[in-house]
Amino acid sequence: MNDIAVQQLVLAKYSGAATEMQAYLTIALQTGAVLVGGIILWRMSARMHKKKMQQRANRTFFETNYSRNWKRR
Repeated sequence: MNDIAVQQLVLAKYSGAATEMQAYLTIALQTGAVLVGGIILWRMSARMHKKKMQQRANRTFFETNYSRNWKRR
């Protein structure tokens, strides 16, 4: 390679024109943050839903003598 081509490659590398590593790194970090945040929100939602279903299961408003003993008949 001649000296001019080497100088152009070095100049392009250090000026930021040859690489877009910072943009790729930013996108990768944002993707990771969205993924982790989504998993955290999903687990929180699942926990809240589980508590809600347990509260509904403990209610005895519609429980009658017939509904408790219908399998015996």
